Amino acid sequence: MSTQPAPSMAPFKPRFMPLMIASTLASGIVSRTSSLSTAVALVLMYSIAIPAYIAYWSWIYPYYVSPLRHVPTVPGNPLYGQLFDIIHNEVGLCQREWHKQYGPIVRYFFPLGTERLSIADDEALRQMTVKNPYNYPKPSGARKWMTRILGEGILLAEGNAHVHQRKALTPGFSIGSIRTLTPIFWRKAFLMAKLWEQDINQSKNKQTGSFEVLEWLNRATLDIITEAGFGTEVNSLEFPETPLREAYRKVFVFDNFSRMMHGLQTLFPITKYIPAKMNRDMELSRNIILGSATKIIKDKQASANPADKDILALLVRDNLKLQAAGEVGLSFETMRDQVMTFLGAGHDTTATGVTWTLHLLSKHIGIQTKLREEIRSHYPFLFDPVARTTFDLSTIDPDHLPYLDNVCRESLRYIPPIPMTVRELVDDDKLGDYMVPKGTTVLVYANAINRLPEYWGPTVDEFDPERWDNLPESYTTNAFMTFLQGPRGCIGRKFAETEMKIIMCVLLSQYRFARDESVQDPEELKMWRLVLRPRDGVQLKVTKL
Repeated sequence: MSTQPAPSMAPFKPRFMPLMIASTLASGIVSRTSSLSTAVALVLMYSIAIPAYIAYWSWIYPYYVSPLRHVPTVPGNPLYGQLFDIIHNEVGLCQREWHKQYGPIVRYFFPLGTERLSIADDEALRQMTVKNPYNYPKPSGARKWMTRILGEGILLAEGNAHVHQRKALTPGFSIGSIRTLTPIFWRKAFLMAKLWEQDINQSKNKQTGSFEVLEWLNRATLDIITEAGFGTEVNSLEFPETPLREAYRKVFVFDNFSRMMHGLQTLFPITKYIPAKMNRDMELSRNIILGSATKIIKDKQASANPADKDILALLVRDNLKLQAAGEVGLSFETMRDQVMTFLGAGHDTTATGVTWTLHLLSKHIGIQTKLREEIRSHYPFLFDPVARTTFDLSTIDPDHLPYLDNVCRESLRYIPPIPMTVRELVDDDKLGDYMVPKGTTVLVYANAINRLPEYWGPTVDEFDPERWDNLPESYTTNAFMTFLQGPRGCIGRKFAETEMKIIMCVLLSQYRFARDESVQDPEELKMWRLVLRPRDGVQLKVTKL
């Protein structure tokens, strides 16, 4: 596990040095003023030290000392920085506008002149993600916060540990491996559609129902990852109060106090010990998730059934082979953490992506109709209630639907479920035209980069799936950062894309989707908690075909 490094460039002084110097000077004054009381002496000392500290970090250092002072900087007072703009806007929205105005690498401030770099430059992104990815680990505060729920699996592993884990996990996420698992995707998607039909049949007109689709999709994708990933049946679709689903439901509470506490814990991990309901819920959720992951690993190691095709079974078998050959395999704790990672990140991101896609199709009925007709032209049996129960679904390849591919990619571009990632340099590096010292916090905002006209052209803010058939010359691979790139890119990308397409095929072959105008547009209520979620979910009117 890497620790937060101290900055190495000569001008990059420790943050408390000015306070220490000022305190020393004040102490000298106090020692020469023996007639003053202790209280007055302390007031005098800190009346010098604190203003000196604030002045140095909020004015002198950012503009005259920092090695990053030549980077285009967002105007404002470094004393409080751009914090209020950031917390009052959708994550990445401020950075999107700053990049349009100031360029592809931008410096901005958190309070007391704390510097941040937002990176949207193509060459700099390539340096971070492909050429030198292990120089950019997640900051320790962010990792500690996420580890509580996601474990220290591949998402949070760094350096050699990440290389080792990715090598071990890659076979389980190959195209061939995923294809053997697609019957599970189809079965769970059909089950969700069937449960919707049962609810609609109990409505007044027996044709249309109103569904909060994010909750349903979270349950569906949780059932998919537990069975396809680990060979375990949770069945939260039919039993929504199952403890594992309830644990994740508690994790993503969006009341103001919970949001404040989560923010504090990324900066001050000790605040997780405050006896607040949010902390109790988080600890309860962690114990349930950790216990579930432990049981899954123990059961899989005990059975070691060669006929099992789930990802964990493949990992366990390969791990045993490595250990038998005298090589270092993955420890029990490491495999348990992989289960925690794939349980959390492996279901919520896909559910959120499909939810936003259905929402966008409900606002663009022409696109929804065109997509449905493509599905019908390739797989007409999906529209037949009898035929779809007897057809061999393992023979269907959703990648053969080009417009579906366009719709999914455009949705993931337009509203990326993972809107940003934060990194901290281990060693000095050059990003674009600037030398960046180690210890600097840099951020990659997919929700900014995916919507920059410099890459996507003047229609960047339109939801237009057909753009993928005629991308502008300015487009580069790094213009689409929903899954990141390089060895730190999402290992489960193909799994998620296939799962997303299959769910879309099932739902669009049985239902039409329209906005529920009685609720506020969820695009106006985006909230970030690991993923970019609609605060109140997405309520849609669902009509049987």
